[in-house]
Amino acid sequence: MMNIDEIMEYLPHRYPFLLVDRIVELNKGESIIGYKNVTINEPFFTGHFPHKAILPGVLIIEAMAQVAGVLAFVTVDRKPSDGVVHYLAGSSKVRFKRPVVPGDQLQLEARYMSGKNGIWKFDCRALVEGKVVCVAELLTAEREA
Repeated sequence: MMNIDEIMEYLPHRYPFLLVDRIVELNKGESIIGYKNVTINEPFFTGHFPHKAILPGVLIIEAMAQVAGVLAFVTVDRKPSDGVVHYLAGSSKVRFKRPVVPGDQLQLEARYMSGKNGIWKFDCRALVEGKVVCVAELLTAEREA
């Protein structure tokens, strides 16, 4: 549903911190599914468990927050070019179930739970080959850029 060029219209992030490669499903005001293709060429692999490359958990959380941000922007028909951003504002109930390694395709899912006064809450999960690798409830804060 969205390629990388369209995603970059909704996220201010750029390489190496743009962690969403494709959006495959988007239901405005409800849910989103996207993908991050994990490759050995990622710069963080040289220093994070260099003898056994593992995607840092904080980057899995950030990737889930990025798809949640796209969902939030689309829901209100806005983009960062309108002078607003969504910051990761909080996380709870975070659980990591298995490591993510180079060659994995990380499926990122976010479901809108609630929102009030610019604070959005999402139920998120990340999967590899249909197996859950991380779950979290994430908050984003919509603010002027």
